Amino acid sequence: MVKNPRTPLRLRSHDAPATGKPDPSAVDEELHVAQDGLAGAPALVLIHGFAASGRFWDPLVPALADSRRVIRVDLLGHGRSAKPAGADYRIPEQGRRVGEVLDRLGVRHAVVAGHSTGGSVATALTERRPDLVTALALINTGPRLDAHTPQGPVNRLLPMPVVGRLLWRLRTDSLIRRAAATAVTRDVAIPQAVVDDVRGMTHHAFTAASGAAVDYLRQRPLPERLAPLGKPLLVIFGDQDRRWRSSSAADYRLVPGARIEMLAGVGHSPPLEEPLRTAELLLAFAAAHTPHTAP
Repeated sequence: MVKNPRTPLRLRSHDAPATGKPDPSAVDEELHVAQDGLAGAPALVLIHGFAASGRFWDPLVPALADSRRVIRVDLLGHGRSAKPAGADYRIPEQGRRVGEVLDRLGVRHAVVAGHSTGGSVATALTERRPDLVTALALINTGPRLDAHTPQGPVNRLLPMPVVGRLLWRLRTDSLIRRAAATAVTRDVAIPQAVVDDVRGMTHHAFTAASGAAVDYLRQRPLPERLAPLGKPLLVIFGDQDRRWRSSSAADYRLVPGARIEMLAGVGHSPPLEEPLRTAELLLAFAAAHTPHTAP
């Protein structure tokens, strides 16, 4: 069995020279990685969404780890990973880092699942490393920018330099829980880990990561990115999502062979609201698209 929930991996900054010597201009890109399950089993990589961490997937891990090597990465700026002010938080760079983590772990092939913005990171990873990604699962990941549902005036104020920083300093557990309530529809308690992840972010990481997610979708919708890649695609979407219009899930039909699973009465966070059903869908999908030779 593999269980190492706090493995730090230090990556080289993208622009740092590969000399092996310290580079004073390089930023700290230490990422935290959690591994659970069977060491020799096929890899299932879980990528969390914006302002979350690998702990978001906790309700699913016990079911997944029985037959998979489950790998969770805290994206740069999130969770227990570093939050450098000088880092590149663009989605392709986040995808690059996940790919480098998998290389360091010796993973040659993996089924990759992403929730919300994590689905964009998973898409960027697939674009960059089609050799590594066997199949892709997107959970409540908005396909294009105009499918997003506005979340209120505070979200528009947070990116502002002065007002945004002031609001960030004033955030409390209660305010965070109130904002996070739009991530669920059913009567599900917001885990303390979700609150802690938001409190642990810097204002710069929060705004930079948010802007990066918007820019990636603005440049090109996800279905258009995925269609030419030829990867099996599973789309899971709660039909009561209050952050992305659930009807937009149909856009993924542009991807040949895409399978779309709509979860009735579920909101933006199926791993919190329907963990067993979400795990069942991921396991069945992974089993159908795992190479005969395990990584």
